[in-house]
Amino acid sequence: MSGQSLKLPAPAKINLFLHVTGRRPDGYHTLESLLVPIGCCDWVTLSVRPDAEVVRSRGNEEVSAQDDLAVRAARLLQRRCDVARGVDIELDKRIPAGAGLGGGSSDAATVLLGLNRLWDLRLSRGALMGLALELGADVPFFIFGAPAVARGIGDALESYSVPPIWFVVLTARTQVSTALVFAAPELTRHSPSAKIRAFSEGYGGNDLQAVAVSRFPEISANLAALSREARQGIRVAMSGSGGSVFAAFADEGSAVQALSRVARKSGAAGFVARALDRHPLQHFAAP
Repeated sequence: MSGQSLKLPAPAKINLFLHVTGRRPDGYHTLESLLVPIGCCDWVTLSVRPDAEVVRSRGNEEVSAQDDLAVRAARLLQRRCDVARGVDIELDKRIPAGAGLGGGSSDAATVLLGLNRLWDLRLSRGALMGLALELGADVPFFIFGAPAVARGIGDALESYSVPPIWFVVLTARTQVSTALVFAAPELTRHSPSAKIRAFSEGYGGNDLQAVAVSRFPEISANLAALSREARQGIRVAMSGSGGSVFAAFADEGSAVQALSRVARKSGAAGFVARALDRHPLQHFAAP
């Protein structure tokens, strides 16, 4: 924090499993997923402006400022809380876009949390989560601030303890459209709910994976490359709607070695990140 400016992390997430359990009359899909924040982050700089404008001075050039979730989050908070101050938003994008890692949703959550502090709004976590849901199904998870089982459209969250995990994440060069994957006629939409609070280490899968693999061959190639380097019993799967795939390891050294071998043999792009037991800005929301 410097004067009236904040530079804040916006962590990515991994879906350890993702089941589509139904579809509501309004078109929204109901899900069951175990989400974990990870230590790969975008960086969001918020600076108070002398006027009431919300301006994105830096961000993903492939997304217009008016459509950027970070900008929409600031304007929503400004409108709902009747704030007369403005903000300049700089996004240093490190999380690959269209990769199923929640980068845009996390940016929006960090803007809500950061402006709650910068504008001295003192909103509760519940109030911020209510606003977050208006921006997208993944945004409330990042406000929630811990590994969680998500149900419904992503708004029903229950904290979940995960052991220390290091992820090798490979990202496809092609951005995957979430809307395209969910619209696929062959998508499984009626996976049964677990209705339990504890999951075995290898529980579940990703119902979106088959659709994404059929349309994006690079995802299939990355899954195969990672599976060849992961020992038996290590989970290898796709996160979210793609196109990132991951393998979970118990220690950093094993993860780094696996990524090195995959990169050398297949040329796939990726990174290593650890699971976080809480969002780094969790304390920015009132209890």
